[in-house]
Amino acid sequence: MSDTNGRTLTLGYSPCPNDTFIFDALVHGRVAAEGLRFSERLEDVETLNLLARDGVLDVSKVSYGALPYLLDEYVLLRSGGALGRGCGPLLVSRAPLDPAALATARIAIPGRLTTAHLLLRLFAPHAGRTEERVYSDIMPAVERGEVDAGLIIHESRFTYPQHGLVKVVDLGEWWESTTRLPIPLGGILARRSLGADALRTLEAAVRASVEHAFAHPDDSREYVRAHAQEMDDAVTRQHIDLYVNHFSADLGTDGQAAVAELFRRSREAGVIPNRGRSLFIE
Repeated sequence: MSDTNGRTLTLGYSPCPNDTFIFDALVHGRVAAEGLRFSERLEDVETLNLLARDGVLDVSKVSYGALPYLLDEYVLLRSGGALGRGCGPLLVSRAPLDPAALATARIAIPGRLTTAHLLLRLFAPHAGRTEERVYSDIMPAVERGEVDAGLIIHESRFTYPQHGLVKVVDLGEWWESTTRLPIPLGGILARRSLGADALRTLEAAVRASVEHAFAHPDDSREYVRAHAQEMDDAVTRQHIDLYVNHFSADLGTDGQAAVAELFRRSREAGVIPNRGRSLFIE
């Protein structure tokens, strides 16, 4: 395990534009981190969930769906995450599908620890067979008829009509209509064992990185583009605009209320463990 006394912390996040936009300034030394250095590891979100579960990373982006399983070792930072409105996962299919039919449907999901899967379990506890796929493989699987529906995240919400798919339900819209709160998607966790002082330094550095990204968007352009795979510039910009907002700088009162409500509903539904550890730095 790394420490902060002149050593490097392992930092995991996804290659998606929102994460590379947020962390560019931090990993390239554009903002002060009071002696902290970072070795970044870019992976898809479910891989990050599993790496955090196995204690591999010092700091990591994870799904809120995974967070309840990680609180013994990690604490949630108030900065750097993805939470907002109009940005939730979508369930799509080749033809219109009644949500009642999900009981017998084959559904591709981007990982069992993802927030998308957690929301699906809350929306449709009767949902039938689910199978895990890398998120980028879900729409092709639906197109080919290998599954009846797919739970899509990230930039797929902008491109699914190009694949001839239709929306079954927007789980973000469902969440917002039932709670009046923004939708928590992913947060940044750090090892509790780093200690309160180092965690506060880290949290401030992540917030500074977000603020630098907003103030100097051109600084991160090449880094974002290098990891955006085949995403064009217009979709990349849409992605950042949707998933990076004032909640990324600080969860604030509404953000913390949204996280608390997601966990309250999930515990009541019996789909996450009831851990007694605090979420935030004490």
